[in-house]
Amino acid sequence: MSRVSKVAVIGAGTMGHGIAELAAMAGLHVGLVDVSDDIVRRALSQIEWSLRKLWEKGQLREDVGTVMARITTFVGDIRSAVAGADFVIEAVVEDVNAKRSVFREAEEAAPQHAVFATNTSSIPITEIAEALSDRGRLVGMHFFNPPVLMPLVEVVRGRYTVDRAVDAAIGLARVLGKEVVLVNRDVPGFIVNRVLARLFQEACWTVARGWGDIPAVDAALRYRVGLPMGMFELADLTGIDVLVSIGRVMMERGFKMHPCPLFEEKVRAGEVGLKAGRGFYSYPAPGKYARPDVPRDAGTGVDVVRLLAPAINEAAFLVQEGIAAPRDVDKAVALGLNFPMGILQLADELGLDNVVGALETLRGATGWEEYEPVSLLRDMVAQGRLGRKAGRGFYEYVPAEEKAMETIKLRYEPPIAWIILNRPERLNAINIKMMEELGSALDELEAADYDKVRAIIITGSGRAFCAGADVQAFLGTTPILAYRLSRKLQSLFDKVESLSKPVIAAINGPALGGGLELALACDIRIAAETAQIGQPEINLGLIPGAGGTQRLARIAGPARAKELVLTGDMIGAREAERMGIVNRVVPPDRLEEEARATALKLASRPPIALMAAKHAINFGADAPLRDALDLEASLFALLFTTEDLIEGVSAFLQKRKPNFRGK
Repeated sequence: MSRVSKVAVIGAGTMGHGIAELAAMAGLHVGLVDVSDDIVRRALSQIEWSLRKLWEKGQLREDVGTVMARITTFVGDIRSAVAGADFVIEAVVEDVNAKRSVFREAEEAAPQHAVFATNTSSIPITEIAEALSDRGRLVGMHFFNPPVLMPLVEVVRGRYTVDRAVDAAIGLARVLGKEVVLVNRDVPGFIVNRVLARLFQEACWTVARGWGDIPAVDAALRYRVGLPMGMFELADLTGIDVLVSIGRVMMERGFKMHPCPLFEEKVRAGEVGLKAGRGFYSYPAPGKYARPDVPRDAGTGVDVVRLLAPAINEAAFLVQEGIAAPRDVDKAVALGLNFPMGILQLADELGLDNVVGALETLRGATGWEEYEPVSLLRDMVAQGRLGRKAGRGFYEYVPAEEKAMETIKLRYEPPIAWIILNRPERLNAINIKMMEELGSALDELEAADYDKVRAIIITGSGRAFCAGADVQAFLGTTPILAYRLSRKLQSLFDKVESLSKPVIAAINGPALGGGLELALACDIRIAAETAQIGQPEINLGLIPGAGGTQRLARIAGPARAKELVLTGDMIGAREAERMGIVNRVVPPDRLEEEARATALKLASRPPIALMAAKHAINFGADAPLRDALDLEASLFALLFTTEDLIEGVSAFLQKRKPNFRGK
């Protein structure tokens, strides 16, 4: 087919008028049709409003009037709307009979060369195509709401769809400025909605089974997984009744699912979400959004692997059946659901053996078929393809490079690195050799290219983070040698604090004395629930000598610092969290997962801006306010010279994820 110059859009609702706006912005002539004059007029008003907003932001190449002039509207006259069209896109109600009806009428008037596309989100393309005499011309072209802003289009091949139609749909999507994923086979829900359905259902069943409440599940997904919002918040925004309806459509066509009763209960009560003013959360008024207050620490007890495992299983099914390639599945999830990474990439991070274990637990507890791990996952685990930790899962990874020294281990997992204190027989107590090796490791990590290291995790081997200075090694020292030792430790921990790359302390056990002082020098502290925190030096007739009297007071406040230092008492991780000494607390078996996920999130941010932010906060805290503000302004201005800033702004305007390179 030659280049598309005219597009007909059947249906002027939210999706239809958004698609029409996109086409007009791309320079195409558009015929927009719906059943009533009110709907059409409202659509034009919404398009004009959207274009004006884009114009104000400098995101529109032409003036609003020029773009609007390309749109011709029709009321109840599909034949006139499709006459002369090269491409016809249907965006009517999600009902197979309604869609078949409009395509029958369109086929009678559209040119023979015209390609037909349906914007359905869940109905198989094949079912709709059966209403046409030329079934091969129909292809799925699933836009996401709002079409003008969301960057993804799923192009779906039905049983009858010919290559010409697929190629035309991909070409048009790219003309409209969209990223494309190809769904090779027609299945209910395609990629995104199948994965999303599993996420919604498992979030709901987690609450229904008493494994966590609504804020806990949403907090786990938002803060630990990195999603833009939790599933219950998203359900309210989407409309709980809409989710139930889509689920039924998919189940009627073979999607195996046990619907969670909490969704049905909300629909029966009329509490269908934001549009009703109440759903799983309450809102100021119907349609008036206020983001629900979800405490960050509410989700620490939720098993994230179990929560995500059914969605990962679904994604693996799509790959196993040849419905979509792994990178297309991940691209669809990242762009369509705003995941911080693709669902299969996330599976690799969590460990495919952990995912299969979680599915087997769910299958054993319920007997439900949808929890049975697909054979692809089982085979990968059997082959040792466990994900990042094995160097291979759905993707290949640079094998972890580990350098064992006498007292520490240095492990590279690009783009993160680990420093592992490795004197477990002494609870990782710090001696002179460890000080030397820590200093050497920090220098090496500071000099490493950003491609290799962007974030660092410090943790301990065995059952302790670090029990402090090895007192036995320092017995018999003189006051002057003790002073020098204190200054050396302070200098070492200053190096941790001033490192240009973010440093996370993964506190896996006791962090006492110098161990706590090391953790306090890190940028973020994550502790296992079993960790203990303390500055017990007073019990030996000493005071902290590696920054504890200073950093602890700055982080927790002088009163709390005095209580810990003067009593020498140890406190639990939860108490340390309440005092602000640690950022968050997680179950021991999830500490590594949480630390790695946090490090990877930091590694995705612009490295130079991270360095500037650390510098502004750390040095500004010790300066008078006016000097600190001047430091902030200087660093802010300096960042305008970086390529990363250009990349960040470009990615924002293009609605894509940025690729920061530290330049």
